[in-house]
Amino acid sequence: MTDRGDVPAPEAPAAQTPSATLFAAQRLHDAREAAARAGFDALLVCPSADLRYLTGYDALPLERLTCLLLPVRGEPRLIVPALEEPAAAASPAGASGLEIVAWNETDDPYAIAAACLPGAARVGLDNHMWVEKADGFRRAMPDARQDLAGAVLSGLRLRKNAAEAQALRRAGAAIDEVHSRMGEFLRVGRTERQVGRDIADAIIAAGHARVDFVIVASGPNGASPHHEVSDRVIEAGDPVVVDIGGTTRDGYCSDSTRVYALGEPHTDFRAMYEVLLRAQRAQVEAVRPGITAEQLDAVGRDLIAAAGYGDRFVHRTGHGIGMETHEEPYIVAGSARPLEPGMAFSVEPGIYLPGRFGARIEDIVLCTENGGERLNLTDRELAVLPV
Repeated sequence: MTDRGDVPAPEAPAAQTPSATLFAAQRLHDAREAAARAGFDALLVCPSADLRYLTGYDALPLERLTCLLLPVRGEPRLIVPALEEPAAAASPAGASGLEIVAWNETDDPYAIAAACLPGAARVGLDNHMWVEKADGFRRAMPDARQDLAGAVLSGLRLRKNAAEAQALRRAGAAIDEVHSRMGEFLRVGRTERQVGRDIADAIIAAGHARVDFVIVASGPNGASPHHEVSDRVIEAGDPVVVDIGGTTRDGYCSDSTRVYALGEPHTDFRAMYEVLLRAQRAQVEAVRPGITAEQLDAVGRDLIAAAGYGDRFVHRTGHGIGMETHEEPYIVAGSARPLEPGMAFSVEPGIYLPGRFGARIEDIVLCTENGGERLNLTDRELAVLPV
């Protein structure tokens, strides 16, 4: 789901530099061509998943300007504060030979950037750029029209190549390892917060560079899709929704949800869970090239509605995943986007009964030429843990 800040998010003590093979210079070439087709003279990309995608540089989002300048004609440059130059040079961006332009504290980085883009009449800004940065470029390039370049950049990231697919498989295996240890953490008498801290440590131990979110929603808290953790004490018979994910050292994300029960849950929960399980399995099996996002959403939603829970499935079926936990494509009613090989996304229907309990089952699925490949391989059956 989304990043929740209630559980401390540790980072690996020695996070490795992402593999340079994931950040081929071809990405800059493809972005340049896409920008030209969209009518831009240049793209301006500040610290974000877009910058990581194009260069491999995981830049800090500072008040000081860091920005990739990617003109349609001419050489790309990476503008960085002088104190960040060593980090940029040590990243795949430096290894690729991308020109790094360092600016000093008394320099005007926006003027330096503008001088690198003479005559640019229309520039595309990445959608994550801070307003103050956009305003700095507006002042330095008063004759250049600014438009969002999100559609251009998301179009590049939408279909994963073979190396990215492997990175997502590694991420899926890492988060599966954490789910396989849940019996160590979930115990009657422990609080959600205590369990969440153990899970966060396990996410790092499984090979992630950082924890992005931990949701431990026990009993009635499971009816809140974005519950974080709380001081609620887990009780016998509680169903517990565990939705967890992180970012690996490759820079690609994991995200998986499973439901556990501390002893046998209420019979009403069992019945509801079986409906959800059938719906989620049907959706995963329906993944194939050509099916639209809204058609895939309807596969599970219709089954859930037929069982009487239609108004309790309150969110979309899923979201794309890659260098961000949430990115295109979104599996939601109203989206006529056909699925294509290389698209990776979550399939996570949920049913939520306020005041009682809830459940969600989530797998990351890769659309292939022949159907869908499930990247999370832990059992989707309700896991009943000993009390």
